[in-house]
Formats: sequence, C-alpha cells, structure tokens
Amino acid sequence: MFDLDWSIVARYREEIVSGLLLALRLTFSSFAIGAVLGLLIAFARVSGKRWLSGPAAFYVETIRNVPLLLLLLIFYFGMPMFAYRSLPEWLADLIVFDGVGSVIVAFSLYYATYLSEVFRAGILSVGNRYLDAGRALGLGRIGIARYITLPIMFRTVLPSLTNTLISLFKDTSIAMAIAVPELTFAARKMSTDTFKVFEAWITVGAIYLVVSWIIAVVMRWIERRIKWAV
Repeated sequence: MFDLDWSIVARYREEIVSGLLLALRLTFSSFAIGAVLGLLIAFARVSGKRWLSGPAAFYVETIRNVPLLLLLLIFYFGMPMFAYRSLPEWLADLIVFDGVGSVIVAFSLYYATYLSEVFRAGILSVGNRYLDAGRALGLGRIGIARYITLPIMFRTVLPSLTNTLISLFKDTSIAMAIAVPELTFAARKMSTDTFKVFEAWITVGAIYLVVSWIIAVVMRWIERRIKWAV
C-alpha cells in the first residue's frame, strides 16, 4: 500500500520558502525590466518611422519564436564562452552573469516581446478624440504619450498584463535547468533526497496554484480601483 508522508514538507520548509522567494524575485525583476523594454519597443513599432519600427519588429519576431529554455542556456553557457574568447576581459565581465542574472536577462528579453505586443494593442486602442484633445491643448508627442496615451493604455491592458505576469511566474521553473534554487529546484531536491515524489511535487504545485491565484486577485483589485473617466 502506498503511504503518504507529508512530514517531508516540514523538513524542507526552508528550501521551499527560499525557493518561493527567489521565484518571486525573478518574476517581478524580469517583469519590471521586460515591461520597460516592451513599452519602448511598442512605441517604436507605432512611431511610423521605418528605422525604428523595422528593427523593433525584427526583434519581436525573432526572440518570441525562440524557446525560452534555449535563450536561457545561451546566456548562461554560451555567453561566457563567446565573451571571454572574443572580448576584452573587462567587457566580458560586464555582460556575463551568474545563474540568477542569466535568468533575469533571458526572461526580460523574452517577455519584452510579448509585453510589447500587449502595449502596442493598448496604444492603438486609444481613441483619436483623446489625441486630438491633447493636440488642442498644445501637447507635443512626448506630452501626449505621457499624459494621454500611457494612462489610457495602462487601464486597457491590465487584464493582459495579469496573464503575462502569471505565465512568467510559472515559467521561473525553467531556471531549474541551470541549477538556480527556485521553487521547482526545491521540489526536485526534496523528491530525490527522500523518494517522496508525490508529496514533493503536489506541494510545490499547490504553491504555484495559490500564488498565481493571489496575483490574479490582486490585479483584479487594481483593475476595479482604476475607474474610467470619460
């Protein structure tokens, strides 16, 4: 008969908690950097200038069609080999990262492509009457973007940002591939040390579920707090 032993969860609670905290750190760091990059890419794509929109579109179509795991392996294993063989040592030290840094860079660059499409859709959804009102007030392109486009766009894209944030949190499990001790790494350690595979993975799966649900609830609360003023 198969006996469950949930006491291993208590024994490995420190690894689980530290893994969860690291996963959250990777999530929000990557999301913040990716959002900034994605916003810049989105404005470049809708700028109407081919020297901006062309490279931005090429970046989006290239990066988002590369598997995230492959991108992570390139930064963690490939970048040091290239940098220290081809570049001055001081420059190589700047662009070579440890495991956590490689995850943040890879995730930021990858999710920036998806966030750029979310922001681009939000920018294009801003009605012309708002833009015309801004021009009538004497606002320039930067002023219109700051005071009109960005606030309206942010309200529009919040549901999509929620989905992206949850997906990013779950994808932090990929960091286990380069031995970053996040939540999934803790589950693997727990299962290999004790052979309690079911207990280890069910526990960590439940944590992913609960945290994702909390993120969704918080983001929906933010959506309700932000009211449209027409």
